[in-house]
Amino acid sequence: MKVQEEINFNRITEAIHYIQANFKNQPGLEEVAEKVNLSPFHFQRLFSEWAGTSPKRFLQYISLGYAKQLLKENQSLFDTAMETGLSGTGRLHDLFINIEGMTPGDYKNGGENLHINYSFAESPFGNVIVASTPKGICHLAFNEDETAAIRNLQTRFPAANYKQIMDSAQQNALFIFNHDWNKIQQIKLHLRGTDFQLKVWESLLKIPMGKLSTYGTIAKNLANPNASRAVGTAIGDNPVAFLIPCHRVIQGSGALGGYHWGVARKTAMIGWEAAKTETAHQ
Repeated sequence: MKVQEEINFNRITEAIHYIQANFKNQPGLEEVAEKVNLSPFHFQRLFSEWAGTSPKRFLQYISLGYAKQLLKENQSLFDTAMETGLSGTGRLHDLFINIEGMTPGDYKNGGENLHINYSFAESPFGNVIVASTPKGICHLAFNEDETAAIRNLQTRFPAANYKQIMDSAQQNALFIFNHDWNKIQQIKLHLRGTDFQLKVWESLLKIPMGKLSTYGTIAKNLANPNASRAVGTAIGDNPVAFLIPCHRVIQGSGALGGYHWGVARKTAMIGWEAAKTETAHQ
């Protein structure tokens, strides 16, 4: 490692340790930058390059993990917000919505107050079940057996209320199979996962259509180059097929690797997207 790279690495390591030790005080960008003797602008850029996320986002991940732990211990929403260093339940709510995709109350009660609509549809890659909450798509999976598909959905939100109906969120999601991929940001997702899973899924959304990445590259982008196996596990747990494009991740050797919904389907998706991209460029 070159001298400057080593200095930068040590600075980011120090910054990460400082954030982890002081997250209850919710330190700002300027405070952390000062601790590692960098300007806020330079620190923001350097941290994002090395950690794969912004200092603010990293602080949010740390805060969310601690808040989830407190909620599992049956702490009240107010006490959880105070213990996490947030100014009130409003900020706790925003933290969960922005990263976890659900309110802290929904997380605490296992989805008891969630209302989930679901429906079945045809896609270029087989039958799909798509489910949504008022906040967005929470589940999309390929399954020819509708009974098994519903059962799998219910295991994710065992206490939710279900209704078989197609809504606008589901329609927008299904349009992605035959409409403009540039509008994918208009599709809202409602995801539930661990901090690491959410970071992996977020990184998958950055892989352009028609392009491929590797498990090792994803791990490196998350500043954890030895976590390829953990990345693979998180990718396999992706609850929203195709919209979160886990099919675009292959092995470093060039082999396709596994796919939750079948390697043949993964191959078809990669070829289909390559053809779509080529046609768009002609």
